Amino acid sequence: MIREKYARWRGRNTRSLAAKFIAAMKKDYILLKGLEVYKLAGELSGIGRRVYESLNWQDKKIMGGRFIEAPDAAGANIAGGYGRFHYLDKIKFYYNSRASLLESCQHWLELLRERNKIKKDNFKKIKDIQEKFLIKLNNFITLIHKAKNNKSL
Repeated sequence: MIREKYARWRGRNTRSLAAKFIAAMKKDYILLKGLEVYKLAGELSGIGRRVYESLNWQDKKIMGGRFIEAPDAAGANIAGGYGRFHYLDKIKFYYNSRASLLESCQHWLELLRERNKIKKDNFKKIKDIQEKFLIKLNNFITLIHKAKNNKSL
C-alpha cells in the first residue's frame, strides 16, 4: 500500500525506486516492537497483571495499582524515548524507564513478597525478567551515548 502511494505520488516510472526505498527502510530501521527491552517490558507487565488479579480488593487498592503501573510506565518510557530525535531526550526517557523498573521490582515486588501476597514462582519469574531487562536497558543507554560520540554506529 505504501509502495503504491509513493509510486503514484512520484509518477509511473518510479515504481522500482519506491520498492528499493521501502526495502532499504525495512532493512535499516528497527521497529519499536523489535527491541528486546520493549519486549521484556511487555512481558513484565503481563506477569504483573496476573499477580494483580490474584490480589484481594484491599491489597489491590493499597499496593497493587502502583505495582502494575510501574512496569507499564517502563514500557511507555521506552516507547517515548524511541520516538525522540535528540539523544539527550532519548536517554532521559530511558532513565525514567529504569527508575520505573526499579520502583516496581525492588520496592513493590519486595513488599508483596514480605507480606506473602505473591507466589514464589511468580516472584522468581519477575526477578529473572527484571535482571535481564535492567542489563539490556543499561546496555541500550550506553549504546545511545556511544552513538552520539561516534557517528559511525
